[in-house]
Amino acid sequence: MINSEEDLPKPARTLLAPPPLDSLGVAELNAYIADLQAEIARVRAKIAAKDAHKEAAAAFFKKPG
Repeated sequence: MINSEEDLPKPARTLLAPPPLDSLGVAELNAYIADLQAEIARVRAKIAAKDAHKEAAAAFFKKPG
């Protein structure tokens, strides 16, 4: 079959479900921002680790020359 489900683009994943902000107070909104910033830092650290791993693998498999 030409149009199998494997060939179709995968839907984007939604990792975070944003809470309704109207019901939160200022202190809760500031805490929410702090939580998001901590998550961003965690993700950036994971990206850096993956980039370092990729660079190490590329250096290992680099052709001499």
